[in-house]
Amino acid sequence: MTIRKPAIVINFKTYPEASGRNALDLAKVCEKVALETGASIVVAPPMADLALVASSVSIPVFAQHLDSVPSGSTTGHVTVENAKASGAKGTLVNHAERRIRIAEIHEIIDKCRGAGLATIVCTNNLAVSKAAAAMEPDFVAIEPPELIGGDISVTSANPAIVSDTVRSIRQIGRGVAVLCGAGVKNGRDVSKAIELGTDGVLLASGVVKAKDKRAVVLDLVSGLPK
Repeated sequence: MTIRKPAIVINFKTYPEASGRNALDLAKVCEKVALETGASIVVAPPMADLALVASSVSIPVFAQHLDSVPSGSTTGHVTVENAKASGAKGTLVNHAERRIRIAEIHEIIDKCRGAGLATIVCTNNLAVSKAAAAMEPDFVAIEPPELIGGDISVTSANPAIVSDTVRSIRQIGRGVAVLCGAGVKNGRDVSKAIELGTDGVLLASGVVKAKDKRAVVLDLVSGLPK
C-alpha cells in the first residue's frame, strides 16, 4: 500500500472520544475533509474498531500495533493477517506507548511488506530513527516522548531533531519517508514540519480531544503545500 505524501496521520489511541461509534464518526469527518480538499489523511482507530472503520470509509485505515506472531493458536494477539483481513492498509509500529524490540520491529516490517501493508515506525531519537530507516519501512515518525500529548509541537520545541532525522534518513534509505509528531496541533505545525523536510505529521489528541474535530482537521490540512 502506497500512502500519498505529504500525509496527515491521526492516531485515535484508545480515547473514549474516538472509540466505538465515536471512532466511526471521527473517521468519517476525516474522510469528508480528505475528499473535499484532496489531502492525504490516514486514520488509526482503536484495535477493537479497526474492521468497522476500515469497512466504512475510503481513506486509508491503519492498525495501531501488530504482533509478529503467526496466525492460529495465538490468542489475544493481533497478527498482520488479522489486520489485512480487517481492511487495514498499514500499521503503526513501536509507538511510544507500545514499544517493542528491534528484532520484532524488523519482523513486522518484513511481514507487512509481504502482505502489502504500509508501515510507520515510531522513534524517539536520532539513533533509533537511523536504525529503523535501515529496515526500510514506508515511514519513520520521530516523536520525542516528553512532548507527546503536550501543547508544544516538536517543530517548535526541538526542530533540530526533525531536520537531523530527515537528513540522516535520506542518507540511509531514500525510499523511506519521514513524519514528525508530538504536540502537533494545527496548520502552522504542519507547515513547519514540511518546511523542516518531513513528508507529513502524526498526531492524536490535537484532533481526538477537540470539541470541533472537523475545524481542527481542516486547519491541519491548511498547512499542507498548495
